[in-house]
Amino acid sequence: MHRTESPLIAVAVCLAALAGFVDAFAFTSLGGFFASFMSGNTTRLGVGLGTGVGGAAAIAAGLILAFVGGVIVSSVLVRATGDRHKTAVMGVVTILLTLAAIVSSVTPGPLVLVLLAAAMGTENGVFNRDGEVTIGLTYMTGSLVRIGQKLAGALMGDRDRWSWVPYLALWLGFLAGVVSGAASQLRWGWDALWLAALIAAGLTVAVARLTGVRKGPPASSPAA
Repeated sequence: MHRTESPLIAVAVCLAALAGFVDAFAFTSLGGFFASFMSGNTTRLGVGLGTGVGGAAAIAAGLILAFVGGVIVSSVLVRATGDRHKTAVMGVVTILLTLAAIVSSVTPGPLVLVLLAAAMGTENGVFNRDGEVTIGLTYMTGSLVRIGQKLAGALMGDRDRWSWVPYLALWLGFLAGVVSGAASQLRWGWDALWLAALIAAGLTVAVARLTGVRKGPPASSPAA
């Protein structure tokens, strides 16, 4: 994150909050499955297989596959769109969340969660450099590890004593999103997904404005 401009760090925190919102919505709506936390879904898959609960195992496996599929889509977009990849990726995230909201209004159920997982997998491609994810937006274990590492460095006298703050902000953003997602699901039920789609659309516009290709200075006219 130290190589990311401050406005984009703020966007990253907002995207982490969106991931938390969607994850909490999925967890509270469909019996403890996740849209972004694939370690949790892997545990559900293993427990389902170990206890013979095939239905739970199938849902968990489908969500994992959807998430990986979203990552594949975002990776293709990164290569295909170059410097415009952030906007392209966020556009797909917005489309997937909108589709999830539409489907939830017709037939709420596991298919909605699959679309949400695909959206969260795609979202991880927003911050990508040389084919590698530079900021994990939908899983916070890495951020917590970095907080611990940076705090340890600060205690041992490293020059940059505040490098842990952006990772803390990312974690707090995710937590705030979880709180909002759970509260919104409790109040509005499936309709809360429209709020997630609206937030994604707003963030897409913000990303497009922040990452717009800057025009260079006009070329000087040749000497007569």
